[in-house]
Formats: sequence, structure tokens, C-alpha cells
Amino acid sequence: MIRVRAATQADLPALTDLYNHYILNTPVTFDLEPYGPDGRRVWFDQHAETGPHRLLVAEQDGEVLGYATSSRWRPKAAYDTTVETSVYCRHDATGRGVGTRLYDALFAALATENVHRIVAGMTLPNDASRALHERFGFTHVGDFAEVGYKFGRYWDVAWFQRGMRL
Repeated sequence: MIRVRAATQADLPALTDLYNHYILNTPVTFDLEPYGPDGRRVWFDQHAETGPHRLLVAEQDGEVLGYATSSRWRPKAAYDTTVETSVYCRHDATGRGVGTRLYDALFAALATENVHRIVAGMTLPNDASRALHERFGFTHVGDFAEVGYKFGRYWDVAWFQRGMRL
């Protein structure tokens, strides 16, 4: 059975390994070099069990299958009620509803927080991520053309948004 819970420090190595797969094998993140767990600690520490900036993990039989975050979108105070969300599933756990479970839990956790708007960006093409975000009420607001360079080519990024209360 898949269980979604708040991330703990003990999850950091598995979260790092999961993310490193995407760094090394896909354009979905524009990081170019893999991390060690210590290199991801600053990112991890930006999230808490309460408040608008969360980090949730999906696990099954003690193994991390994926994670979802809500993070600060921009560093100016006027943006504090907007969060950016993302979901990463372990490469061998995609297509099993893990992302849906994570977003269900994340948005339920954020329902009592001072969050007004949620944004998400995705490297194109990414049909699975687009479908997940649209299923959760996100609408496409525009694309940035050729803003990331990885694997010898430029990539576009699509941006989506939704209100916290649909």
C-alpha cells in the first residue's frame, strides 16, 4: 500500500537518488550535475511539516516512490502567498498514480495555509506532467522558449497556475 507522509531527514539519500536520475537522464530539471545528500540539504531544509512550504514523500514497503513539494516561488514578500509545486516519481514508479496521491495530499495539507496561488513549470514536451497538472485544475498560462540548455539543445518551459481554492 502506498502511504504519503511528511519527509524526514532519513529520506534525504533516497530523495537525492531519485532526483539525480532526472538530472542525468532527462531534461525535466535543468540541474546538470548530480548531488550528494549533503548537497541537497539546503533544499530539504527549506520545507517543513507545517506552513506553505512542504515536502511530502510517497512510500511503499519502506521505499520512497516519489515526492511533492510546495516551495517559495520568488524571494519578494509580496509573492509569499504564491507557491511553486513540483512532483517527482521514481523512474520505475511512474504511471501508477503516485503523482496523483502526492498532489492530493499536498493540496489537502496546503488548504489551511495562507496560500492563494500555485504555479508549476515543466520542460516541454512532458505529456504526463501536463495531464497531471490539468487534472488538478492548473491552466496553461504561457511558454518560455529555449530557456534551458541541456543535452546539447535548448528546451522550452511551460508555466501553469491555479488558485488554492478551486
